[in-house]
Amino acid sequence: MSDTNTQPTPHKSSGWLEPGPSNIQLIYILYLVSFVIGISALVGVVLAYINRGKSEAWVETHYTWAIRTFWIGILYAVISALLTVVLIGFLLLLLTAIWVVVRMVIGLQAVSRGEPIRNPQSWVL
Repeated sequence: MSDTNTQPTPHKSSGWLEPGPSNIQLIYILYLVSFVIGISALVGVVLAYINRGKSEAWVETHYTWAIRTFWIGILYAVISALLTVVLIGFLLLLLTAIWVVVRMVIGLQAVSRGEPIRNPQSWVL
């Protein structure tokens, strides 16, 4: 009888769900896809909460940026929706969508360069 190693080899994951740059890129993309499939932003923020505190410091700034973008975006959207009664809310909803897209593009560009977000606590850009 030959002595062969019958243990299965561990599966090497692609890294999309593990904390790190690939994961934060996935979160940013999920936020952008949420304009078509709304639930994807919720999936993105859950991933951000799960992986926050488990990565390098520069990636942590991206998790903070993504989480704050979600909650501030929800706040802006609710205020805008309430103001649709006086018609200014429609413009504010458009501005909120643009704000989210710009923040995601800034985040995607920074993570692709391996840079942290300068001020992840910011309410603006």
